[in-house]
Amino acid sequence: MASLDVARVRRFTAASLLILGLSTAFAQRLSSADPTDQETAKLVSKMIPKFHLSRTEIDDKVSGQLLDGFIKDLDPQKLYFLKSDIADFEKHRNTLDDEIKAGNVSFCYEVFDRYKKRLDHQMGVAHQLVSQDHDFTANEAIEIDAKKLTWCATQEELDERWRKRVKYDLLQFKLDGGKDTKDAADAAPKTEAQILEAARERLNKRYRNNQLLVDQYSPGEELEIFLTALASTFDPHSTYMSPHSWEDFEIQMRLSLDGIGAALRYDDGYTVVASIVPGGAASEEGNLKVGDKIIGVGQDAKGEIVDIFEMKLSEVVRMIRGPRGTIVRLQVKPADGGETKLISLTRKKIELKESEVKGEIIDCMDRLGRPGKIGVVSLPSYYRDFAGAQGGGEFKSAAVDVGKVLDQFEKEGVDVVIVDQRNNGGGALTEAIEVSGHFIDRGPVVQVKEPTGHVQALDDREPGVKTTKPLVVIDNRLSASASEIFSGVIKDYKRGIIVGDTTTHGKGTVQNLMDVAPRQPFSLIKQGDRGKLKLTIQQFYRVNGDSTQNRGVRSDVVLPSVIDHWDLGEASLDHALPFDQVPAMKYSDGRMVSPELVSALQKKSEARIAQNSDFQTLNKAIERYLAKKDRTQLTLNEAEARKERAEDEVAKKETEALETGEGSTPKPGDPIFPKRFYEDEVLNIALDYLTVLQDQVAASKTTK
Repeated sequence: MASLDVARVRRFTAASLLILGLSTAFAQRLSSADPTDQETAKLVSKMIPKFHLSRTEIDDKVSGQLLDGFIKDLDPQKLYFLKSDIADFEKHRNTLDDEIKAGNVSFCYEVFDRYKKRLDHQMGVAHQLVSQDHDFTANEAIEIDAKKLTWCATQEELDERWRKRVKYDLLQFKLDGGKDTKDAADAAPKTEAQILEAARERLNKRYRNNQLLVDQYSPGEELEIFLTALASTFDPHSTYMSPHSWEDFEIQMRLSLDGIGAALRYDDGYTVVASIVPGGAASEEGNLKVGDKIIGVGQDAKGEIVDIFEMKLSEVVRMIRGPRGTIVRLQVKPADGGETKLISLTRKKIELKESEVKGEIIDCMDRLGRPGKIGVVSLPSYYRDFAGAQGGGEFKSAAVDVGKVLDQFEKEGVDVVIVDQRNNGGGALTEAIEVSGHFIDRGPVVQVKEPTGHVQALDDREPGVKTTKPLVVIDNRLSASASEIFSGVIKDYKRGIIVGDTTTHGKGTVQNLMDVAPRQPFSLIKQGDRGKLKLTIQQFYRVNGDSTQNRGVRSDVVLPSVIDHWDLGEASLDHALPFDQVPAMKYSDGRMVSPELVSALQKKSEARIAQNSDFQTLNKAIERYLAKKDRTQLTLNEAEARKERAEDEVAKKETEALETGEGSTPKPGDPIFPKRFYEDEVLNIALDYLTVLQDQVAASKTTK
């Protein structure tokens, strides 16, 4: 499996920023001496050095990196721990390796215990600060770069940091008119006093939610964070996955689950319906509405209704999920304030269609005034239902779905094919090879290096191709892993051109999922489920010998994009493996791309961009972003903040209709490749590419 797993890249930092920390439900927590925890830690500590690509031992160096990473995961903004706490933790800097090998994970729980106490105290301080009067005319600023912050030496110093934090949050609510922009149903207050009171109410609610989420953290999740911090010292994509995390991951890969077809969110102790999935059980039954609060869940037609108020959202979701054909009953408080009602739903299979391959044919004469018919393939991920594939029947596969779209394109007689991989974080390596095989006729697709140093070529073994039409691939900084394999193949075989950001993400490694506690051979006793280890076991290379690691795959034609300037690449991640090379493979490249052709396409595109007002507005937005990119302090002065907000609003209005290369997942009924200036420029490039190739063919015939 080869995936970027973007959620993993931002997972712990984002979680800490959004919920202000992580802790545990101590009344339910396992003892640090729990045999299951001990055995899990032992197994993980043995598996990582044995199977990881680097074959590095867990030693004192890893111990120090684990200490730093674990603390950073919990408290990235230095808002909870004191300098004295860090000094206590530092005593373990060179011993964690030995402790984990012995199955001793008491340090994990020791840190969480301290963290919970600090968070409890700071939440109390925060509520007090919310109620106080703040001087929004003072010329103060808050530092947001954690690297420039030191651990507070005293409680007074930490409380002062929180005073600025609370003041900043109140100021943001105040600038928003006291309205929580995430809650569309929230009526905006009118007077200054009402605005400030609403801001205080919203901020106190946020802190209450933080506290509830902290209290609901389970022992397994604590251990998951700690062991993931260990695995990620070897590279940023190696993680430990608890049984629940693996279940969620598996659902995403097979693009289906059994349930009621409703997305849920957590709000002040309530489970609230965020959206209804078309075609799901809730949509067909019709009584469950967006905004409804689910307060109880019962299984089957007569099962007891369990009160779920303040229950952890992930646990509620698991109660509502279940085998298709079974009944779940929901006790619901309607969003419109009506009487509580009981809704009975029969679970059914839900296809996650927003993440599957889609196709669209665009008549460029209608859209651009230029002749040509272009087929666009939206490829959001390289998904594969592994369990279904092992069963031998039909199963969910990106390659199969791409093939069906290409077959339709051939029937419709398209002139050019565009494959849109923006934001495609990867997926199954097998799928990347098979999708590549739709465009090349046999030959090596990717080289894979094992931990032993042995390099093996993985080939497209299927004869023939789905299409011989000119190909344009769109990438951005979030195109990673399996999508980079595909782009590398297209580039090396000169099968088509790459358009988009300067380069892709740069994730050139392969992860494998391993059971931490597999069933022992010839044993009648099944071991307990201790989750899985997602471990980097291979590094892949293009057929030209270059790794995509860190450097990615560079675009032939670069288009302006804000995210091209974000710090998103693999090289920006902690403990990323380095770029390297292996010998090139023997392969037959084509004649559909040349340096001269690429240069001509880039010049034509640049000439259009220079005359396009939307692209000029985008370039100004990029300039503004770069000017602010390195600014790490935010003002707490209301007048200055309002001035900056006004300037930002003007810029937002100028660019809100612009497409900056991010791409987007189409909603049901939306066009796959909407009529926006960025997409239109890609279409123009595709038509230019077609024209150049046609001219080359004509010139060749004339010469003969």
